[in-house]
Amino acid sequence: MAQALANCNRVFSTSERYSEKSAKHPDLGFSLEAASPSHYLKRRSPAKPLENVVMPKTFDELLQFLDELNIEISTIRHAPVFTVGEAQDLRGQIPGAHTKNLFLKDKKDNFFLVTVDEEAEVDLKTIHSKIGAASRVSFGKPEKLLEYLGLTPGAVSVFGVINDDQHQVRVVLDEGLMQHDTINAHPLSNDATSSIIRDDLLTFLKATGHDPLILKIDGSVPN
Repeated sequence: MAQALANCNRVFSTSERYSEKSAKHPDLGFSLEAASPSHYLKRRSPAKPLENVVMPKTFDELLQFLDELNIEISTIRHAPVFTVGEAQDLRGQIPGAHTKNLFLKDKKDNFFLVTVDEEAEVDLKTIHSKIGAASRVSFGKPEKLLEYLGLTPGAVSVFGVINDDQHQVRVVLDEGLMQHDTINAHPLSNDATSSIIRDDLLTFLKATGHDPLILKIDGSVPN
């Protein structure tokens, strides 16, 4: 199966496009269905509609936005992954830092997207004192993740701020992560990994109106 999954990979440049529809790989015998916003919306019951949700940006729209900033990314398509461990097993060797992302909220409904290296240790009991939260934090609900960042659980990514035009989410980047020249993240769905230059990531964030906090979040690194 590992070989079959490896055969699914394909590299895309910024100028290329690919379909977000799920694909069925003949060697695997099951659908490689991504955790995409459109899939999440379709699966919800009509009796429980989501409020205040505008259809999120697509991968192509993300690429167009980056093109306008003269930012180039490279993207590898793979089977959908939902955990850091699955990502490590499926993506193959992709240079640069790989990320994990925490969508958090405090008791006053201030929301934060904390992006760290995939191996970083994050203490949720104390992180509020570092990021300026009004209280201890908890994970934000999937409905708010979709409403603010246009993302679904399993596909949380710093690229999601392209959907946060009301600036409801504060972005926090770990300073250890930002020591890497290249940073990897899901491009709005979890069936691909995109590589972006560190300085280009900062340019992208600022262009979306998100001036990130760069702080020491990783507890595994000594002060």
